[in-house]
Amino acid sequence: MKPRTFPNTYIILFSLILLCAAVTWLLPGGQYTIAEDGSAVFTRVDSAPQTWQVFSALYNGFVKQAGIIVFILIVGGAFWILNATGAADFGIRRFISKAGHYDKAVLALIALLFSAGGAIFGMSEETIPFVGLVVPMAISMGYDAIVGLLVVYGASNIGFSSAFLNPFTVGIAQEMSGLPMFSGMGYRIFCWVLLTGLFIAFTLIYASRVKKEVPATAGASATEADEGSHRRHWIVLGILAVSVIALIVGVVFFHWYITEISALFLAMGILCGIAGGFRANRIASEFLAGAKDILGAAMVVGLASGIIIILQDGHVLDTILHSMQASLEGSSKAASLSMMYAVQTLINLLIPSATAKAAITIPVMAPLCDMIGLSRQSMVLAFQFGDGFTNMVTPTSGVLIAALAMARVDYSAWAKFILKSVLVLIVIGFLLLLPTILLPINGF
Repeated sequence: MKPRTFPNTYIILFSLILLCAAVTWLLPGGQYTIAEDGSAVFTRVDSAPQTWQVFSALYNGFVKQAGIIVFILIVGGAFWILNATGAADFGIRRFISKAGHYDKAVLALIALLFSAGGAIFGMSEETIPFVGLVVPMAISMGYDAIVGLLVVYGASNIGFSSAFLNPFTVGIAQEMSGLPMFSGMGYRIFCWVLLTGLFIAFTLIYASRVKKEVPATAGASATEADEGSHRRHWIVLGILAVSVIALIVGVVFFHWYITEISALFLAMGILCGIAGGFRANRIASEFLAGAKDILGAAMVVGLASGIIIILQDGHVLDTILHSMQASLEGSSKAASLSMMYAVQTLINLLIPSATAKAAITIPVMAPLCDMIGLSRQSMVLAFQFGDGFTNMVTPTSGVLIAALAMARVDYSAWAKFILKSVLVLIVIGFLLLLPTILLPINGF
């Protein structure tokens, strides 16, 4: 008997598109509109069953996600140039030789920093370039690509989920709920510390299991091979360091997003090529090689986006959301909060955007909290947890697909590895929600 294999990522996504197209034939159409008072009003509209549109979903997905697709190609090309100079390998091996037996402390520190980035300023798309840096470092230290993904993308997602200053989740949700922005911070900090600590422990346990011994001579042979090129390597690494600092400053203080970050890394790639001694034709060819290498990820992002487009064009996405929200009527506090959490978690599989979910769900759920005597802070925390944990597995998340592409990890392999951990996080999130009902803590 042939061994069973997990379906290809493209097969999974296209199957979901076909399933969603079938749903458009079964469900009635509906649409949410925002009234003048800010409340969300649901009305019935004619459905639009989808047929041949399943084949145009890739094109429409590309159009919708054009920004992040171009971002992926630019970052992939820029880091290909950087890697072609040999500076990244040189720097990683020098770092390993200096880190010695403190490699796990280094992994923990990196995870802590990225979790803080997600908790404080909503670091998400910004992690993609760092995946391209940390994954090769983790592999050179004797770990695998998943360890590198965990300490960057996974850690930032934990911080994003349990954020206390994230303007894209806490800020927007509290503003739409009529709460003081960033109020109730104390309990959120507690949640962040607990979840981050558990995640780092999980990462280090996994890292210990996959750890391989790195030959002691490997680093020396690589760094002593060409002493004359060391100066160029240090210059390239200096350009990389300045770029990373500029990224952090730009995101935190100047609210940079994909356009500015793409420009930054394109400039970094060109400057690294020049510093590495490449001629213009070599820089261009290396950039195209990197973009070509990561093109498959861009295809996946476009196809994943097509899932939502099918539901939207079929006028059934809002119908699904309305049905979920209607199930909250007439329940106790604990049951209502549990269902709110479940609704937000399920919706996140369809709409990864925190802003879009907040615009649809918060205006409905906030008045419902008042009706049943539930704190709006509890509802906001349920929104955070529901919005964040499943981002690590949902195939409609462009950030996840891009991060996997940078790490050269197949989605099916990642999903098989991380799914149980996501389910555990969902359970822990539920347990952390319960005290917000029972105890008047930190503004809840």
